[in-house]
Amino acid sequence: MKEMNPWHTPVTIIITVIGVMAIVALVTVAVLQNRPLPQKYKYGIVMDAGSSHTALYIYEWPAEKDNNTGRVEQTHLCKVKGPGISSYASAPVKAGESLRLCMEEAKQWVPGKRHHQTPLYLGATAGMRLLNMANSSASDKVFQAVEGALQKFPFSYQGAKIISGQDEGAFGWITVNYLDERLKQGLETRGALDLGGASTQISFVSDNYDGSESPSNSVTFRLYGNDYNLYTHSFLCYGKDQSLRMMQAHQSQAGPATVLDPCFHPGYTATKNYSVLYDSPCVSDRKPKDAPDTFTHIGIGDFLQCQAAVKSVFNFTSCKYSRCSFNGVLQPLLQGPYGAFSAYYFVMNFLNLTDTSVPLEDVKEKLKRYCATNWDQIMQQHPEVKLKYLAEYCFSGTYILTLLTEGYNFTSESYSDIKFIKKIKGSDAGWTLGYMLNLTNMIPAEAPDTPLLPHPGYVSVVSVIAVLLFILFIVSLRPLWPRCSKQPQIV
Repeated sequence: MKEMNPWHTPVTIIITVIGVMAIVALVTVAVLQNRPLPQKYKYGIVMDAGSSHTALYIYEWPAEKDNNTGRVEQTHLCKVKGPGISSYASAPVKAGESLRLCMEEAKQWVPGKRHHQTPLYLGATAGMRLLNMANSSASDKVFQAVEGALQKFPFSYQGAKIISGQDEGAFGWITVNYLDERLKQGLETRGALDLGGASTQISFVSDNYDGSESPSNSVTFRLYGNDYNLYTHSFLCYGKDQSLRMMQAHQSQAGPATVLDPCFHPGYTATKNYSVLYDSPCVSDRKPKDAPDTFTHIGIGDFLQCQAAVKSVFNFTSCKYSRCSFNGVLQPLLQGPYGAFSAYYFVMNFLNLTDTSVPLEDVKEKLKRYCATNWDQIMQQHPEVKLKYLAEYCFSGTYILTLLTEGYNFTSESYSDIKFIKKIKGSDAGWTLGYMLNLTNMIPAEAPDTPLLPHPGYVSVVSVIAVLLFILFIVSLRPLWPRCSKQPQIV
């Protein structure tokens, strides 16, 4: 004789089994229906055809988050061998041929099934702007050769064009703030300082600038639900290479046979060609009429004299606005942090001067000692660096400090607001990412909607609710349970 447990009745057992199966089924469906799918990616290719070289960037982003919340990241960089495409004006076919190796690399990096869906852009900057100014026919032929070469590859070719200096500055600003996630999070934005070979750009948001005083310097964006009124200006001919030409043109206005240059190391000497020096729209109208074919370029390595020589390329005397940078160009008060990239970073990194927490006067003192170092010693210390670039670092460092402090009005106090950067979270700082984001509409004007719960939270909530419902269900069946008498049931 045993006491029968009411939970052991067939009806109760069947109900319990069905309930457990229901919970398992509900949770399984919730997990399978909402689990993260295997990640698929889309790709985009941007070629930066700069004045001194061309670079190819490949970007990728989650395919299912296109035009929404997917983060775009750089996945590959290929540096094209040889000079920039503007250097092939006399042999335009070679401009297209120079891109082939990097394009072959792109075919390997982008999955084959994505080739035809991958947009390919080429943006040419100040080098081609200058060529177009000097010889528009030659510029057109270079682009024809480039387009013919790029169209042979299986990507979705979107064209090659010269981008304006204003766009170059604005896209650089977008890149820096997108990679820092400042736009998405609505944080204070970082200004962008870009220095190339033929131009330099400054772009930032300032509370005291509404664009009315100089509309040509104003660009308005609405990104992630926030409005940005961006000040941006590009100075053509004020990249580090063209500014060196302008300074040397100023030094050689009288057509001397010898030029003593304080921006080159003592002991440096080289024979330069006047025709080569003045072969640029930035200086072509200044060539002395009676100059000899060549001149002897001699370095004397004096930082203070170099600063004075560099200042000769700027005009600080005229300004019709409330405040200016140089050459009569409006510039509002500087505001917030800044990212300085491209040649800013490469020059200052070589000179070991990227730490802006170091007082500005100490930076100048270090550069002064560097410029005064004998050329033979410099060559011994850096045997791996091409002599052309090595010879110019004294000038380039002096030019950068002069541009930032005298040109853009950074002070000893605000200099520390600058951060010299090469990459941000694995992607190169520069205009190319911002360019692609703009053309592919990858940054929404309004902040995207976000789910109330992440996937793990959703599964947890469903599971808890399912268990509670089952318990309530069992309790609701209590009237059907066998009644227990006061005396144990005998079987």
